Amino acid sequence: MTRPPHSICVFCGSRDGADPAFGAAAEELGRQIAENGWRLVYGAGDVGLMGRVARTAQAAGGETFGVIPVHLFEREVGKRDLSTFIVTENMHERKKVMFMNSDAIVVLPGGAGSLDEFFEVVTWRQLSLHRKPILVLNTNGYWDPLKALIENVVGQGFAEANLYDFAEFVDDVPGLAARLKAALSG
Repeated sequence: MTRPPHSICVFCGSRDGADPAFGAAAEELGRQIAENGWRLVYGAGDVGLMGRVARTAQAAGGETFGVIPVHLFEREVGKRDLSTFIVTENMHERKKVMFMNSDAIVVLPGGAGSLDEFFEVVTWRQLSLHRKPILVLNTNGYWDPLKALIENVVGQGFAEANLYDFAEFVDDVPGLAARLKAALSG
């Protein structure tokens, strides 16, 4: 199997969340990933937004690369029918495998796990360990409090202003897909 031109790592919730727009955006993103010939790299779950993005990418003919730690296999209903399915020993390994097999990172609405994943890749970027684009899908303003937190961190002197440059917040999937195309073409 040959690797697609680009792989998009998607960090997102293992739940659907309260707003139906979150699920619709996850499905739209899955379609966009497949239609652009990109490979989806994600947490290998078949629940919540994770399941939605993967099922939609698969239905649209996209390649899928899932990574799940052994302790979450039952809880997140490990999706075995992916193009590539990897089981890791722990969460740290999962994040590393996902990151290493992607060209860009997208963060959809999610909980503590998604925040952990976001802050890890932003920290790696801050430390000059990578230059991969990090795009945050801010569906219906879900991530506005995260933007405010980043502004506070910079404003209070705990990070340089270049922290703003490490992640880009995008309001909708068409805008996100356009930013991915631009970032991956250069």
